[in-house]
Amino acid sequence: MKKLILARGADVALSQDEAGDIDEMGARSRAPIRRLALWGAILLACIVVGVVVITTGLRERALGSGKRELENTVLLLVRHFDQRAEDFEAIQRDLDARIRALRIESARAFKDAMSGEDVRLILNANSPSDVTSVNVFDATGMLINSSAALPDASLDTYGQSILQSLESETASSRAAVLLTSGSSVGDWGVAISHRVTTPSGELLGFVTKIVPSTVFERFFASVVLGEESSIALLHSDGTLLARYPHMEAAIGKRAGRRSLFAIANLTDGRASARIVSPFDGKDRLAAMRPLSQLPLAIIATVTVPAALSYWRDQTLLLIAVASIMVVVVAMVLFLIGRQISRQHQAARRKLAIERHRLDTAINNMTHGLLLFDSSQRLVICNQQYINMFGLSLEEAKPGHSLRSLLMRRKELGSFKGDVDAYCVAVRDTREPGQSSIETLDGRSVFLRYQPLSDGGWVVTTEDITERSRYEAHITHLAHYDPLTDLPNRALFREKLEQKFKLIDCNEPFAVFYIDLDDFKRINDSLGHPIGDELLKEVAVRLRQCLTSADSVARLGGDEFAIVRSDVAHESDLGNFAEMILAAVRQPYDCAGHRISVDASIGIALAPRDSAELDELLKNADLAMYAAKAEGRRTWRFFRPELNVRMKARQELEQDLRQIIEGSGLSAGGFEIHYQPLVSLHDDIITGCEALLRWRHPTLGMISPAEFIPVAEDTGLINVLGEWVLRTACAEAVSWPDHVRLAVNVSPIQFGGQALGLTVAAALAAFGLAACRLELEVTEAVLIRDIGSTVAIINELRAFGVSFSLDDFGTGYSSLNYLQHFPFDRIKIDRMFVREITEVSGSSSIVQAVVNIASARNMATVAEGVETQQQLDVLRAVGCTEIQGFLCGAPMPAADIRRLFSLPPAKKVAAS
Repeated sequence: MKKLILARGADVALSQDEAGDIDEMGARSRAPIRRLALWGAILLACIVVGVVVITTGLRERALGSGKRELENTVLLLVRHFDQRAEDFEAIQRDLDARIRALRIESARAFKDAMSGEDVRLILNANSPSDVTSVNVFDATGMLINSSAALPDASLDTYGQSILQSLESETASSRAAVLLTSGSSVGDWGVAISHRVTTPSGELLGFVTKIVPSTVFERFFASVVLGEESSIALLHSDGTLLARYPHMEAAIGKRAGRRSLFAIANLTDGRASARIVSPFDGKDRLAAMRPLSQLPLAIIATVTVPAALSYWRDQTLLLIAVASIMVVVVAMVLFLIGRQISRQHQAARRKLAIERHRLDTAINNMTHGLLLFDSSQRLVICNQQYINMFGLSLEEAKPGHSLRSLLMRRKELGSFKGDVDAYCVAVRDTREPGQSSIETLDGRSVFLRYQPLSDGGWVVTTEDITERSRYEAHITHLAHYDPLTDLPNRALFREKLEQKFKLIDCNEPFAVFYIDLDDFKRINDSLGHPIGDELLKEVAVRLRQCLTSADSVARLGGDEFAIVRSDVAHESDLGNFAEMILAAVRQPYDCAGHRISVDASIGIALAPRDSAELDELLKNADLAMYAAKAEGRRTWRFFRPELNVRMKARQELEQDLRQIIEGSGLSAGGFEIHYQPLVSLHDDIITGCEALLRWRHPTLGMISPAEFIPVAEDTGLINVLGEWVLRTACAEAVSWPDHVRLAVNVSPIQFGGQALGLTVAAALAAFGLAACRLELEVTEAVLIRDIGSTVAIINELRAFGVSFSLDDFGTGYSSLNYLQHFPFDRIKIDRMFVREITEVSGSSSIVQAVVNIASARNMATVAEGVETQQQLDVLRAVGCTEIQGFLCGAPMPAADIRRLFSLPPAKKVAAS
């Protein structure tokens, strides 16, 4: 009889044959070491080569990224200064208009007309704050007027230089730039001059604005790229006019022919390259771009070491990582080699370990194990069995009888019954069996009995306490919501099935469907953890409303259901619904946030509304949606007409799908009407809003309020919206150029990423300028995904498309949106316009909206204008445009085209 339980840790000597076998095994184990060393060397070489390749590629990308950053900076600066040049052009245009008005056709007349105090006041009023002075010179270069009260005495000298500079420019150019110095501009200044000529081209004089070089340098300082970078303003001949950081010695110096400026002359005035700076002699990356209206160019540079600073950091990091990898690989190879070497030594003990393996396996298995011989004597008892029943090693020694073992277990309380009878039953039973027992400490133990052919038997025992608890937990999870611990949909259906069995016993019941109003807004604004806390608090309050005969469940999301057994009167159910709403409406404190929420409730009564489970649930759901449709915050009973409404909606959806997938929207009766928008500044039509209409072949004209929600719920709004956009763009091309097209965009269309491509494709397909398209959005668009929505709006606005906020004032945070979203126009909702003429009406509100919009450079459009009195008030408060039946109802495309063909004086009257 083998005493396995005591055979642990014995030292075993090896025979000579066993030692020889182990030596042979060790010799065979040395071959893998050599192969391991070879592959290790290859791996290390690959790491080194990889580091070299990667660092080289990163260096090139760093240089390319530096060039692109410089090019983008230069492009932005050029756009800025081009715009500033256009501001100066406004002064030039004013003078040209004055010359034409006075019919000045000679240099003498120009000098007399331009030397007066009225001209000086005009120059002074239009002179930008960063300009030293705006000066007018005659055809001989003499100063005849200036925006400054006391012009610099050196301006006459500059006048001659500027005149020479203008004469050196090409005939087609009216502008010249000259570097100046003097008391009026500090050390250096830039004089920008424009010719003033007669219609026949005769030079009358020129207008010059003088900007201190420090103005440019301060502006460059605000956008400088970082250390070792510079931004400079150069003349087209290469002369340095201004630079940040300031370099006094280089101002007025010309760049050499081998400079970036020489390269730019070969590439249409735009260049980016690596150069040696002619001003400080440093190796630099540079990008340059000329101004479109002046013989100037902007150049931005950064030293190559500064551009490569990030690359150097990355390279050092990569080298460090690679070094660590080399060390790790070498260490792993060393450890593997050492392990193989140790295996040779460990092999000598392998046979001894094998002798103890069976004992180790038996004593470390998760099951308890007993082996008895045919005389009911213990052969094997493992440690797990001893621990499971609280025995000692002495009490479970091999050789003990089954009876003595069971008697000890009975003393310990882990065996119940007659020991002798059990021993007889085991002896006489030759069939497998199993049983479960509960120990005194509350554990569950499962035993399996297996007879052997020699008359003995094996007993195995897996303490199933944790498994039983886990299975109970799994069962609970299968029937209860893990967040609120309410019954889930599956258990809710089971309970309803039990209720239906009692209907024949005259025990009717009611099902309440409860859906929280605007729960998504709470999740989106405060986050899902706060939303989860709110759901748990709602579940607690719903439980508090119930009696012992009622039950509540969470069906999913923010939907709950209650089964109410006490249905003596329908009015009692209404009172119960009001009690639920009152409980839900009480404010909640969720993680420091004070939250208020409301609910919509649908009620279906069994068996009155249905004696079939699924239909009853559907009816309760319909009643809940009816409550939402009637303003939310209320409850409704199921009524048969709700099925009729649902069927009509389904038929409408089916018709819509068939039209979109079959004959097409135009053939299916869809058409676009256009409603004019009229400017209150000059009473002309400035735009038209595209409004979708559906002339159903059998139902007649269907309101958009009926089919648009169906299209949004089904996702068909994307196809419908694209058709409206393309059709309206095709029509708007035939309108006058000053008339814009306004198209409404659904929140669903903002849900994807294709809106920008759709708009761009429609504009390109029909040749409509992007600046003539305006997209109208509501607050529903803005509360979905603010980050994504802003990105799409900015993308389209950069393309030239404008945006307006529709129905302003009807949402809960419109003013907040004006701070975050770049709108071009605000549409004041018709409910404010309707009451604007009343004594205590909404005129003050409209005035406030107009003031807010004006402060943010936004136009305002008043909707629903129907009377002359409303128009008068809107004109008085400063509204920009109006829209409504007073200036034109929505009309088909043919009518709007005829309206545009009328003489200007008749357009507004006809509309």
